[in-house]
Amino acid sequence: MENFIELTNTSEQERIAFYKQTYAHVAYGVLAFILIEYFFLTVPAITNFALSLTEGRMWLLMLGGFMFVTSYAERMAIKSHDRNKQYLGYFLYIVAEAFIFIPLLYVATRMEGGQVILKQAAILTVSLFAGLSAVVLFTKKDFSFMRRFLTIGFVIALGLIVAGLLFGFNLGLWFSVGMIILAAGTILYQTSNLVHKYSSDQYVAAALGLFASLMLLFWYILRIFLSRK
Repeated sequence: MENFIELTNTSEQERIAFYKQTYAHVAYGVLAFILIEYFFLTVPAITNFALSLTEGRMWLLMLGGFMFVTSYAERMAIKSHDRNKQYLGYFLYIVAEAFIFIPLLYVATRMEGGQVILKQAAILTVSLFAGLSAVVLFTKKDFSFMRRFLTIGFVIALGLIVAGLLFGFNLGLWFSVGMIILAAGTILYQTSNLVHKYSSDQYVAAALGLFASLMLLFWYILRIFLSRK
């Protein structure tokens, strides 16, 4: 096992190197997501299977499976100092994200002006992500206090999603706006963890946390953009 030390006990140069490695791995994760998503959308059997899970309460099965896989992947990446396990956890998380995005991106890529909408949503997502990350990286403020509020927010959001699926009501625009705010808070929290929590060998785990927040933000920004058509 490699030697590791708490990031807060390293030099400024070592911390900067850690940040660069982390954000490079976020970029690698996004690239891998794009490639895997392209593969999924070009294989009819995979696309049709994912679309079938959006019918009625089957979406609960997809959501439950996604939560199980991503939770397992997070534990594998974050709680281990084994680099191979970290990469495997990160890869599993990316695959799970790519699969659950199939229905949303299927609609986006087949509607009139969908490619433009995707680009606009992606640009806005990356801009917000970069801005929120910069706030933490430059101020070094500790946002760990947000964990309790984010947990409560996600529990409420999950309850609303399940209720909407069970009782057949649309959560609407304001729910998406609320989820964007929640995703923004998650980015602040995860970037704070990057600065204050991780040890020097955990840049893959840090990247997974940031990647998850980025994709959550992208999901709901894209949903709002698509709802305007």
